[in-house]
Amino acid sequence: MASREVSAMIKQGFISDPTPSLSSSPSRTTSTITTSKLYTPSSSPPPPQTEPTRPFPNQTLFEMMSEEHLRDSKAIEESRKKTQTRIAKFLDELKTCSSNDWGLGSGDVRLTVVSRDGHRVSMDVHKRVLSEKSRFFAEKLSQRKEKGVSHTVEISECDDVEVYVETVVLMYSDDLKKRLIGENVNKVLALLQVSAAIMFDAGISSCLEYLEAVPWSEDEEEKVLSLLCQLELHGSMTEVLQRVLSEPSTSVRTDDIFLKLLSGVLQAKDDKARREMKTLISRLLREDSFDYNSRVDVSKDILYHLCHRCLCSLVLCLSEAMCMDSSRQDRGVLMAEIAREADNLQWLVDILIDKRMANDFVKLWADQKELAELHSKIPTMYRHEISRITAQLCIAIGRGNILVPKDSRFSLLSTWLDALYEDFRWMRRASRSVDKKLIEEGLSQTILTLSLRQQQVILLNWFHRFLNKGDDYPNIQRAFEVWWRRAFIRQYADVPDSSQMQITICNYPT
Repeated sequence: MASREVSAMIKQGFISDPTPSLSSSPSRTTSTITTSKLYTPSSSPPPPQTEPTRPFPNQTLFEMMSEEHLRDSKAIEESRKKTQTRIAKFLDELKTCSSNDWGLGSGDVRLTVVSRDGHRVSMDVHKRVLSEKSRFFAEKLSQRKEKGVSHTVEISECDDVEVYVETVVLMYSDDLKKRLIGENVNKVLALLQVSAAIMFDAGISSCLEYLEAVPWSEDEEEKVLSLLCQLELHGSMTEVLQRVLSEPSTSVRTDDIFLKLLSGVLQAKDDKARREMKTLISRLLREDSFDYNSRVDVSKDILYHLCHRCLCSLVLCLSEAMCMDSSRQDRGVLMAEIAREADNLQWLVDILIDKRMANDFVKLWADQKELAELHSKIPTMYRHEISRITAQLCIAIGRGNILVPKDSRFSLLSTWLDALYEDFRWMRRASRSVDKKLIEEGLSQTILTLSLRQQQVILLNWFHRFLNKGDDYPNIQRAFEVWWRRAFIRQYADVPDSSQMQITICNYPT
């Protein structure tokens, strides 16, 4: 390639300038005892990201890449300087502790810690301290019996030199627990991992006591459990795990707990607290439904037991409402009680739908002839919340979240559809949470799953009612259109039976 073409490509940034660059690698000194890959603590936090500068319009690709490399290099260098400052502080503390607390002179062991990128930190420590505190160092240093002879120990390929240096400083501390106060969980986990690697028992105990005493975030909890399982410290970590380990439970004990929780919510006296706890428990149960390996869950029997309890309460409330004089002062209390029980039942049905257990409830609700009869005889202002349960079931059936036979679907509408028609106006006006379009869509889809004859009965009845009531009734014109096309335009005939295969055998002359 001609030199003129190369110069042009360099200017445009497609190839780098072939100017030689100098590089140096850290020197490595010979050591008497070398230990490699002793532990792999959590990596140090990444260097802070600096906001990229806006490139000049005339910058070449090579210049932009060079600037980015320069910024990264500066960030790495700044992070390394901060680390070196902290390490220098630990080394000063090490000298102070060895002379003041231990009354020791100069060290007789030269300990060097080397990171994976070749960064080296050396410190003068004492064989007596290392041997007393660490079973790992006691074993390594016992290989040299001569008195008055200095030892050299090197630990190489460490992910975090700073944590190693701090762990050595902890060996000189008289009150390790006090020393850890104010540290974060991630830092203590790193210290625990190093302490376990060098068999520093006092350090392990202090770190575990810290972890047992402080709160954890959810992310920290996962890290704590992961590390403790990895280290296999057995009995010493039992206290730490007490907050997450559950006792072996039986289905009876689990049902008893769920029954108390759900019953407490249904019977709560404070409406605001009841709504908040319903939202919380619904969310928690919904999270469990996505975990197919979950060992515990609310049972179908418990949910249906509570449903029957709410149905009985509704029958009692509506019976009382029939006998109530309109002039009585406590009718507002009764209205609130009916709305409360209906809301409780709606909440339970929501849970059943989420848990895919609602099929049996469709038949149960369709069989509530007595409740439907009472419903039709009391004022709409008392009863309209009950019709929301019918709407709730139709929406779920229309979405395919409830799978029940055609007879159950028709029985549901036969029992409760007239009530839903009559209460629809009050449902819309009394609650902002009622979605008119959603109810109409669910009702339409449910009707269209029935036989054509059943569709005709229901939709002709709706047609005459809608002409007289208009917007006070649900608008299910879409279902009416589909039925019309099925009945008068497409008109599918019975599918002929093609299961009988005819076989003809012919004899050909040979």
